[in-house]
Amino acid sequence: MESNKSSMGLKVALGIALVLFLGTAFYTMNLYQESNDAKKQLTEEKQLVMNDLNAMAKQYDEAISENEIANADLVEARARIQGLIDSLKISETNVKSLWRYKSKYLSLQKEMDVLLAQNDSLRVENSYLATSLDSTRVRLEERTIFTDSLLVQNTALAEVVENAAVLSTVGLKGFGVIERTSGKLIPTERASRTDKIRVCFTVARNALVQAGDQELYIQVIDPKNNTLGLNEQVQFDEKTLNYSIVSKFNYENANLNICEFVTTKNKDFEKGRYVVNVFNEKDLVSSSEFTLK
Repeated sequence: MESNKSSMGLKVALGIALVLFLGTAFYTMNLYQESNDAKKQLTEEKQLVMNDLNAMAKQYDEAISENEIANADLVEARARIQGLIDSLKISETNVKSLWRYKSKYLSLQKEMDVLLAQNDSLRVENSYLATSLDSTRVRLEERTIFTDSLLVQNTALAEVVENAAVLSTVGLKGFGVIERTSGKLIPTERASRTDKIRVCFTVARNALVQAGDQELYIQVIDPKNNTLGLNEQVQFDEKTLNYSIVSKFNYENANLNICEFVTTKNKDFEKGRYVVNVFNEKDLVSSSEFTLK
């Protein structure tokens, strides 16, 4: 009887142990499956964030490629996105890390909306400027039909106008003046009464030129083909320029009126035709002429 009870107890104990083992095994397998599912979901979420960042980088690449002059803000933002992509590739796949990258992505998305809107506005402005410059170039080319003597100068000016990122001048005039002891200036066309040559022009506003100190070279050529004033030389690549005076000024992205004076070494001016040229480094930006009798 005692033997039967002992055998029965052992069977019950073994049954309970088996049930506990099977329960533990099922729970462990369930946890393992849940862990794999969670890891798979995090990996998929990480790939979605990576796809979003790559799509954002592509948008920046397209915006940058549409501009001949790259927008520095777009280039800098594109570099930060690439850095985030590189960091995400080697990051641990966990909830905290993924949430941090998602937050950065949302912040960059808002920044991109603002930068691309600004870039679109700048592209429209550049398109309008290009149209205006093309119209100016056509008018300049039409003027060359009426004067063979200014053909070379107008061709050079047209080339400068086509380059939107340089200074240009309008309204160039040269004329003789009598200088009174009081400082008063009186315009004159008589060579014998001329004390100085006055050269005046307007530096045209150009939004693409950086504000700050600028300079233009003024060249005044007399009827005997002599360069008046300083008559000094400056070298630009393979071109040598003889200039009368260097006009230095502070450019503030607005139209600027400038007048300069040119004299002769012996203070005597020849009768005849004078040519006035204004150069932006080696490029001729405007030309004019006048006569002293």
